[in-house]
Amino acid sequence: MSRFSDTLMDHFQSPRNSGRLEDPDFVGLAGVPGQGRYLVLYVRVSERSISHARFECHGCGVTIACGSVLTELILGRTIEECTEITAGDLVEALDGVPPDRGDCPEFALHALGHVLGQIESTTKTTISE
Repeated sequence: MSRFSDTLMDHFQSPRNSGRLEDPDFVGLAGVPGQGRYLVLYVRVSERSISHARFECHGCGVTIACGSVLTELILGRTIEECTEITAGDLVEALDGVPPDRGDCPEFALHALGHVLGQIESTTKTTISE
């Protein structure tokens, strides 16, 4: 039995939505580019839903797969629905993650949390103006 599921390997070898998004509305970051593992999440929002999502990543295969599947999970979802995505959702979507790589889904979610925090901050600013 393989250490990595076929689904995880597919997302690693052919990541979905990989690369920079031109003119994103929000950019989330986990890690620090140029200083080890990082994941940059770019999104555009339309009518409180994620209309576009792309990512750039440097890290292990599981981190790359988590970035890939995360973009698939958030596309078309409302901001509120995105707040409910868990590490378990990423693990399930990848048909499992090895126990020693269990931090990778949380790492990807950190970038999503950064985006959601910016959206929340923007919403509060807009409402208070």
